[in-house]
Amino acid sequence: MIQYFFKTAKDESFIPIPSAKDGCWIHVEEALAADLDQVGLLIGLEYSDLQDSLDRYEIARIEHIKNNVLIFSRCPIELDNAVGLYTETLTMIITPCYFITISPQKNGILRGFLNKPNTFATTQRSKLVIHLCMRVIQEFTMQIRKVRYYVLMQEKEIISVDSEDITILTRQEEILNQYLSSLEPMELVLKELPSGKYIPLQDKDQALLEDVFHSLKQSETICENALKSIRSLRDSYQIIFTNNLHKTIKLLTALTIIFNIPTIVSSVYGMNIALPFADNMHAFAIILSLIFGFSLLFLWFFKRKMWL
Repeated sequence: MIQYFFKTAKDESFIPIPSAKDGCWIHVEEALAADLDQVGLLIGLEYSDLQDSLDRYEIARIEHIKNNVLIFSRCPIELDNAVGLYTETLTMIITPCYFITISPQKNGILRGFLNKPNTFATTQRSKLVIHLCMRVIQEFTMQIRKVRYYVLMQEKEIISVDSEDITILTRQEEILNQYLSSLEPMELVLKELPSGKYIPLQDKDQALLEDVFHSLKQSETICENALKSIRSLRDSYQIIFTNNLHKTIKLLTALTIIFNIPTIVSSVYGMNIALPFADNMHAFAIILSLIFGFSLLFLWFFKRKMWL
């Protein structure tokens, strides 16, 4: 689905327009191949130049094709709706006439950006790129903080850990790894922008771009620290599981020994030979008393050794 927006510096919000015109923002959401063909005809690019914007696993990078600058980036998905892949592709294209964004899925970040009042125009394409990058990084930071908070809560409840906690912790680690693998290539893209060979930047843009870069570094640091916390927590889980396993083995060993006592006595008295107490009328009671006594003795011994 292709949408067109236009805004001057005086307008409070982006205004939908029926078709493309110079200086407008072209937003393609839930993009299909036909949408890319239409955009390609408008800006003079082939489908092959734009097809990477539909790749769900595309990494962040920047390209210069026929006076058009293509910035491939990734942004986080709402974790409640994500399975397996926790980031999505977001492509920004700067042309001499248009600013274009392409998303293969519904993108909440762009929708929020389009509905939020701001002071710049759609003709200020450099500012749009920088502000969108800032918004994407802010979303990364917010999602990383959510994961980090969850990990910290898990540390408080470490005593009552089970296999489900391990599964959830593994998912959190995978989320952070995907975030970090998206942020690191994006850092390289941001380092290229100040050179001026891709988009012209004014002094204010340079200062804003520095803020974006610092925000990205901060987001990376928070993500790395959260990953360290997860690894530390996972090691603690492993120690707890190992300790519980040792306790279980000791318990089963002790119970096996205790229950083997009556088994051994019963096996001996099952032989067809002369045995002690064979002619005693109270033989059964005596044997049961001995079994019970030895079992209690071993039970006391294992209790003292804290095996039970």
